[in-house]
Amino acid sequence: MRKKVKRLKAHEQQEFRLENLTCANCAMKFEKNIQSLQEVTEVNVNFGASKLRVIGPVTVKELEKAGAFDGIKVMPINSKRTIEYKSFYKRKENILTFLSLILLVIGLIISFQTTEADSYAIVFFALSMAIGGYEMFWSGLKNLSRFYFDMKTLMTIAIIGAAIIGEWREGAVVVFLFAVSEALEAYSMTKARQSIRQLMDIAPAHAIIRRNGEMLELATKDIMIGDTLVVKPGQKIAMDGEVLSGHSFINQAPITGESMPVAKASGDEVFAGTLNEEGALEVRVTKRVEDTTIAKIIHLVEEAQGEKAPSQKFVDQFAKYYTPIIILIALLVAVIPPLYTGDWQVWIYQGLAVLVVGCPCALVVSTPVAIVTAIGNAAKQGVLIKGGIHLEEMGRLQAIAFDKTGTLTKGFPEVTNLSIEASFTEREVIQKVASVEAYSGHPIARAIVTYASVQNIEHSPVENFHSVTGKGVNATVDGIEVAIGSLKWAEESTTITVDVKADVEMLQQQGKSVMVVLFNHQYAGHLAVADAIRETSPTIIKKLRELGIKHMVMLTGDHPITAAAIAQMLNLTDVRAGLMPDEKLHAVKELRSEFGRVAMVGDGMNDAPALAAATVGIAMGGAGTDAALETADVALMADDLEKLPYTIQLSRKALRIIKENIMFALGLKIIALLLIIPGWLTLWIAIFADMGATLLVVLNSMRLLRIQK
Repeated sequence: MRKKVKRLKAHEQQEFRLENLTCANCAMKFEKNIQSLQEVTEVNVNFGASKLRVIGPVTVKELEKAGAFDGIKVMPINSKRTIEYKSFYKRKENILTFLSLILLVIGLIISFQTTEADSYAIVFFALSMAIGGYEMFWSGLKNLSRFYFDMKTLMTIAIIGAAIIGEWREGAVVVFLFAVSEALEAYSMTKARQSIRQLMDIAPAHAIIRRNGEMLELATKDIMIGDTLVVKPGQKIAMDGEVLSGHSFINQAPITGESMPVAKASGDEVFAGTLNEEGALEVRVTKRVEDTTIAKIIHLVEEAQGEKAPSQKFVDQFAKYYTPIIILIALLVAVIPPLYTGDWQVWIYQGLAVLVVGCPCALVVSTPVAIVTAIGNAAKQGVLIKGGIHLEEMGRLQAIAFDKTGTLTKGFPEVTNLSIEASFTEREVIQKVASVEAYSGHPIARAIVTYASVQNIEHSPVENFHSVTGKGVNATVDGIEVAIGSLKWAEESTTITVDVKADVEMLQQQGKSVMVVLFNHQYAGHLAVADAIRETSPTIIKKLRELGIKHMVMLTGDHPITAAAIAQMLNLTDVRAGLMPDEKLHAVKELRSEFGRVAMVGDGMNDAPALAAATVGIAMGGAGTDAALETADVALMADDLEKLPYTIQLSRKALRIIKENIMFALGLKIIALLLIIPGWLTLWIAIFADMGATLLVVLNSMRLLRIQK
């Protein structure tokens, strides 16, 4: 009984992973073949990520038939079968290429012996061509029958032509070198895609959970929200969740790119794929396996690698006209000179060489291999770039606008200054103040309590706690009446010296909130609380200036005095304070009209309008914020600006390499074509020009893997 093939409705979308998709030209042809299938309304082949998205009722069998010309295998995205990535030495094409080389060498040895051995040499050359170029010939002949001209069609015409005019040796060498060129392209794309495969392998497929009092080992796809994950020291965390109990240090480098492990305790968020280094943890699962942060990163990186950058669109468009022009030039070279007393054999040979040198392989691969490599490298460093266009735009930035809170500053208040009356100790004052503030829910109170906790200062029992709105709080601690509040409120109870007043006013001018402490209505000290700047922010601003960013501005909704103080510490001359979200949007538009390309760096939440209006929207802390992943063009997965200079450097390098690749691909071919004039162009030179261009493009793009933070 025949198995019934399920067909989807016309509007339903399917996604597939692809095996053996190693050639940019092949991806374009595969996409065109699928588009020609009846009832297919939309198709997108993502060459960088080896993925296919198709809308329409098609089956895997039909898709594989569309890719049969290059042996492309298709697998549903949720299939249990994994794509097999064969090593360079195990690929069938590379084994055949090696056999082709052996036969070619034997043929060359025989041909250099005596002229009588030529017929034997031809046999070995023919076998070398057949074994090394079988798949190319088969595809090229089928393309020729359909008047579809790609590089395999051009190579097939050239090699058959070489055999007809008796150039067996050169034909065999061309086949071998072309196979080597193809192998290099396949290897480079496999290398470039490794970043995604490494991300896929980060999270474990199984985990131990506690459910209804039982310990179970389950596949991650069977784990539900609310389950308790048991994570031992040295194990990877399998799901996103919240720590229920335990304390440990977690290596979050695969997600955020942070080099140092992060302390985690009850209530803290943890991510799938991160490594638990020390203590045992119990984690409440908060997301399904398909919704984890690592799953979203993989999806977004794959989408980004498939999105065509402006330079790639230009190359694709150029290649459409380039190939027919090369065929026309080859035809003119082969036919016109013999009509004017030229030697037919010589000029047909020259025409065939033009076809070989004209193969668009290096040109087509020049951009995608660089983009895939750069985006993959960035993902490994904790930077998510959501497309080639954003990669290119990052490299062209002229100005950067920063949100203040949570971007340039830590985003939460902390104690920054302490001044204690000589008759008291710092520990004594903090112990009593923190004991009182523990009963308050004010952000300043939390900053003081946190400060005491960091200093390992324990609280004392508190009696008669009162909160006076807009002024402060008071209570009795160890028999002492403790009051913490504003300077004005303190002056209602006691006399404050001129020196203390001057110090308080100076701290307030720096944008800090100052609290005066009284013990039994007598001055005991004062402390300042502020949203402190990140330790790395001044260095980052300096590095960005060194990179040539023309203008940097801070946009904030905070008070102008506070904003001015922060800007002064960061050496920022342009600061715009008291802004609502729509005013930040207007400020970004102004910057764009003045400087052209502008980035906005924010938290992805209240900065969403400004992020969207900027040339490139950069979100902080993407690892814990869905809004950041969805809103921004670039997400810095760690809640830190350290990766910003690296990202700009990577983008600039990628832009430079893409330009160099296009120059290499076209320049070598133009030089080779100019050799027609003195009649020096041979099939050997032609294939070396094509292969050399491909090799240069691939190796040049691989340099992007070396760029680190």
